[in-house]
Amino acid sequence: MSLLSQLSGTLVNVAAVLVGTLLGLTVGGRLPGRTQKTLLQTLGLVTIFIALDMAGSLNQVTGGTIPGVLLALLSLAAGAVIGEALSIEESLERLGASLKRRFRGGGRFTEGFVAASLLFCIGPMTVIGGLQNGLTGDSSTYALKSTLDGIAALALAGAYGVGVGFSALSVLAVQGSLSLLAGSFAAGLLGGADPSVLKTNPYVLLLTGVGGLMIVGISANLLLAGLGFEDRRVRVGSLLPALLLSPLVLWVATRLG
Repeated sequence: MSLLSQLSGTLVNVAAVLVGTLLGLTVGGRLPGRTQKTLLQTLGLVTIFIALDMAGSLNQVTGGTIPGVLLALLSLAAGAVIGEALSIEESLERLGASLKRRFRGGGRFTEGFVAASLLFCIGPMTVIGGLQNGLTGDSSTYALKSTLDGIAALALAGAYGVGVGFSALSVLAVQGSLSLLAGSFAAGLLGGADPSVLKTNPYVLLLTGVGGLMIVGISANLLLAGLGFEDRRVRVGSLLPALLLSPLVLWVATRLG
């Protein structure tokens, strides 16, 4: 299978984010401030619905006798401790500030970059679509995801600015890596070449649930921004280590019974 076939869905998704951002920057800046806040609140409500749907996958996971919601709590708590110790939130802010200066970005660059990156890169469609595209060349899942991400980028860019467009780099890195690694590792590690088995894989379910709870934090930030309380946002960036810790937490819990 050619490299282009494996990356076809990812490239379409990157294009959708960039086009959505461009439209958001063009249209969003012409809307009254009150309308922009209302649109931001609307996106926050829709995002929280998606996030809660993802978080619901925790009900399908157990690690021995430990329910999925407690596994997620352990992952997020440990991730928060590590994330704060490593000052991940501040590092992301410095990265965003650096990109903002380099490319003369305006608005809330860092917040837009982080929020969009997390929203576009976390979820079952990211994992399943990457493996599907990498294993079979089928980009249909990423095509659907591209439509959703393009619309979200339009709304986010109107509120946060050009930083949303730079999340296309995150999409390229995360989804591209998944697709390229799929053919070599996914079949052996995750139960065969049929990506549909991932829908019931406990590690994917836990990762999806933890990601959903993190996106609830993004939703809260969107709603707070729409209400004018940007200074009270959830420090979602500091929770990022939880995505790496959740498979380990499930593995340990399963072994302990």
